[in-house]
Amino acid sequence: MIIEPKPGTYALVLSCASTARIQVGRLGMMQLQRGYYVYLGSALGPGGLHARIAHHQKLARRPHWHIDYLRAYTRLQSVWLNYDGKRHEHEWAEAMQKVEGATIPLPGFGSSDCRCTSHLCFFKHSPRSLSFRAGAGISTDSPDQRHPFKTPINPKLCAGSVQRPMKV
Repeated sequence: MIIEPKPGTYALVLSCASTARIQVGRLGMMQLQRGYYVYLGSALGPGGLHARIAHHQKLARRPHWHIDYLRAYTRLQSVWLNYDGKRHEHEWAEAMQKVEGATIPLPGFGSSDCRCTSHLCFFKHSPRSLSFRAGAGISTDSPDQRHPFKTPINPKLCAGSVQRPMKV
């Protein structure tokens, strides 16, 4: 699979082994837990999903987004995405919060520019795309065309520059 430089929506599945207390920019303090975090976002600008996933793979020297602060304490496990060019992060965040076992670790995370409670969820155990689809009301037999996404994408194979597609 190749991550194309097309616009779309994505979910980062991150594992965390830390229990540190971290500062997330001006949003506030966040107590980390051992388990899994799922961050929902969109990449509609230049470079699309390719550029955004490449950014999230690296640790930010100067954090820009809330997720940049969390990435220093987590490991990218997989990426779920769609390429339809529409901003689904808000409905995905709402659906993810309905998945069994989901909690909101810090209200406002990733959602300072919208009305969502948070774009970050925490799970004690690794979340599955089928659970997400069920929470979103998406058929697990045939993907709804409004929410098609590939899963999982192994981030170790997502190396490459913004100019060319990343092989996965």
